[in-house]
Amino acid sequence: MDVILNLAPTGMVPTRDQTPHVPLRPEEVVTDVLRCAEVGISSVHLHARDADGAPTHRKAVYAEMIAGIRAARPDLVICVSCSGRNVSDVDRRAEVLELDGPLRPDMASLTLSSLNFATSASLNAPDVVRELAIRMKERGIRPELEIFDLGMASYARYLFDRGILQPPLHANLFFGNVAGAQPTLLEIAAVVAALPEGCTWGLAGFGAAQLTVNATAIAHGGGVRVGLEDNLWWDADRTRLATNPELVERVHRLAAEHGRRVMSPAAVRELLGLPAPPA
Repeated sequence: MDVILNLAPTGMVPTRDQTPHVPLRPEEVVTDVLRCAEVGISSVHLHARDADGAPTHRKAVYAEMIAGIRAARPDLVICVSCSGRNVSDVDRRAEVLELDGPLRPDMASLTLSSLNFATSASLNAPDVVRELAIRMKERGIRPELEIFDLGMASYARYLFDRGILQPPLHANLFFGNVAGAQPTLLEIAAVVAALPEGCTWGLAGFGAAQLTVNATAIAHGGGVRVGLEDNLWWDADRTRLATNPELVERVHRLAAEHGRRVMSPAAVRELLGLPAPPA
């Protein structure tokens, strides 16, 4: 199967002090995403920042980014974040799901459980996870499952067995977080094996693990998530800061070495049962 290449350009943590290359304002995100789309990506995972660069869940900011991307690339699959990293309230996290018409996102992130990062926590209580999943289903927005350890994969299967999650499903599996699964073949295989039946998957690596995890995914038939949200550096020794377009280009080279191609947005829409791009 072709490689589902999911770009994560911004995230909630990177700042301009850490790297000049991270896009923060809506117009910067749009420009960066479109540059990466010229290289070739399947989907994009958007986070919103306010005027001061702080994370925000306001749908108006997401609307600006979605409108800008779709004006040039209406085919691109767009996922928006419903993260619990700085907000636990379900209504605020679900505000972006209210966007409609040509601004309605194709997918939205659904983190399956609470977890710790190095200096902060993402709170995802069971009732919040269920409510977000239900609202996504009601709005016709496909969940992008975010799984950081084996327990989250098991909980995804639990929700799948009870009809709260319905196929087709796609999951991003994260490795290298200090309090999550690590980028070893054993742990990667265990998490993949625990996913709901028929769930497609992509691998993401934090920091120095990004290249190793990307290569592992490509070698073993999975998809790839890449971008400055997860890793700011081109190399493990941190000798040079990366840009999103060059990280995407590297995935293309890795895929070509394995006789694989990056999947088109149209093919992703067909695979995941997503509707045609909004008019």
